[in-house]
Amino acid sequence: MAERKQILLRLDPAVHEALSRWAADELRSVNAQIEIVLRRALSEAGRAPTSARPLPRRGRPPKDPG
Repeated sequence: MAERKQILLRLDPAVHEALSRWAADELRSVNAQIEIVLRRALSEAGRAPTSARPLPRRGRPPKDPG
């Protein structure tokens, strides 16, 4: 399994603050929010890679109904 890529990203502080609030509203990390926004943009532009794996599910596993 290939490792996830790490990048250095420089953002305007106001952009980071807006992303941080958005991520918090959706109970995500800023990193996860950035990846979701980028994936959406790629998809809307018709450039989404077919080989990209789905985002890993985070948080608690679902409760066992039994």
